[in-house]
Order: sequence, then C-alpha cells, then structure tokens
Amino acid sequence: MFCDLLVQGVRLDGELPRDSYLNKVPAIRNLKKMGKLDFHQPVTFFVGENGVGKSTLIEAIAVSLGFNPEGGSINFHFSTEDSHSELYRFLTVSRGVRRRKDGFFLRAESFYNMASYIDQLSDLINSYGGVSLHQQSHGESFMALVENRFGGNGIFILDEPEAALSPARILELMCHIHRLVEENSQFIISTHSPILIAFPGAEVLQLTKDAISSVPYTETEHFKLSRQFLNAPEKMCRYLFEK
Repeated sequence: MFCDLLVQGVRLDGELPRDSYLNKVPAIRNLKKMGKLDFHQPVTFFVGENGVGKSTLIEAIAVSLGFNPEGGSINFHFSTEDSHSELYRFLTVSRGVRRRKDGFFLRAESFYNMASYIDQLSDLINSYGGVSLHQQSHGESFMALVENRFGGNGIFILDEPEAALSPARILELMCHIHRLVEENSQFIISTHSPILIAFPGAEVLQLTKDAISSVPYTETEHFKLSRQFLNAPEKMCRYLFEK
C-alpha cells in the first residue's frame, strides 16, 4: 500500500437494514463479502457498467469524509434534493496519518446545483476563477473549478468527470491530476472514460456483478470495447445494426 495516502481504504461496519435497496447493489454486496477495500495508489478509478453501484459507493465515501452529498468542499452546506443513500452510516473510512489541507467532491449530476450555490456566495467567486460557473460552458466551468480550486495535499472525489469534457479536455484534466499528485494529493474517481483510466500508475478497480477487482486498464470493458470500435467503426456498426 502507498503508505502516505490520505484515504487508505474503506470497510462496511454493521448490518444494513434488511429491507434496504443497498443490499441489492452489486458493489455494496461485494464490498460486504470482501470486508474492506484498500487503496494502493494516489489515483484510484472505479469502472464498471451502469447499475453496479460505482456512484453509490463513491458518494458514500465522500459523505463519510464530511463532504456535502451534492458536491463541493467540506464547508458547502446546501441541499436541493435529499437523494443520497444511507450507506455512509455503515461505511468506515481508513485515513492516513497526514492531515489534508484541501478537498472537493464533484459529481456530474449535481454540478449545476453546486454552481448555483457558489453564485449565491459572492465572496467565493474569486476562488473559482472570478467568473460565474454558469457563465461558462459545462466543460469550461469544470476546468475553471479544477484549475482554481483544487490544491495540493488534498483529497478529491470525482463522479464521472468526463461527462463535461471533450477528449482534449480529458487530457488536460489528466495533466492537472498529475500536477496535484506531485503535490501530495489523492484522487478517487468513478468514470466510464477509456482515456482517463490510462493515467500512469493509477489503480483501476473494476466493479462487476460478482466482484471488485484490480485490473490493468487495458483489460477493462471500457478500453477493450472502445479500441474494438475505433479500429473498425463501420464493421462494428454493421454488426450492431444487423444484430
């Protein structure tokens, strides 16, 4: 294990309510079987098909660390819809000896709500580039947040950041992640991006219906399917449409 990680792992403590839908979420069911999930690198990716529980797990980690369920820093306190699960109540986060100086939870589905909250607190605007996030495109506002708000020695939890970004912007994001890792920051990211998971040295945790396992990024369905399509798009489309 990378001994100086801010967050070293998570585990489930206690029994979930018998009637909780969380018992049917593959990621939670598999975490329960494993007992705990350790993080070994400063950058960890969760990958897997829709519905396996990536976002549910990453949200619970963020809330357990004290972040607002809809996103933001530790000091953000807003709620437009109380939709987060109760998983955080049963999740214990193992922290390293270092204290974090910064942190942020960013989720694609509630980015608009978070940007509105920042606008309401006018003294925060300068910390996000001096321009309202609503006055920029989705991708521009996302990158403004990363460039201006993310700092060293921080824990950053991102849920599907590629939703806002073009391929070129994803590469730019990777440069910022590299810079911040050099400044002792840690990232835990849920993603579908075959580009992003190629970040050098990152651990890729593949979540399936049956397991949570560490795999080379080249062995993920995301990467293999993308490569197969890009190598022969016409052939792939013909196969799909005929089928």
